[in-house]
Amino acid sequence: MFLVVFRNRKRADIDAAAYSIDAQRMEDLARAQPGFLSFKSYVADDGEVIALSEWADAASARAWGAQAEHAEVQRRGREGYYAEYTLYTCENPRTHQFDGNGE
Repeated sequence: MFLVVFRNRKRADIDAAAYSIDAQRMEDLARAQPGFLSFKSYVADDGEVIALSEWADAASARAWGAQAEHAEVQRRGREGYYAEYTLYTCENPRTHQFDGNGE
């Protein structure tokens, strides 16, 4: 598994409608990519966003990063959506799970 963590803060003057359209399109497009496993996004009280995506492998995640429409939306993000962001990646992260069922 390959994990991508995208931490970001939106600009104060963001075009919220355009961002929403782009964000939904990117999620739909990502879900259709080979190797996609999951995506979730969380917003903190202070406005920071954490978006987590899981991919089958590094090649799948890198292919998504280079996908033409995604690359164009990344450019728009740098120019008009994000005040700042940090991208973290990890291949085969150490994972511990607890399911609460005692099994």
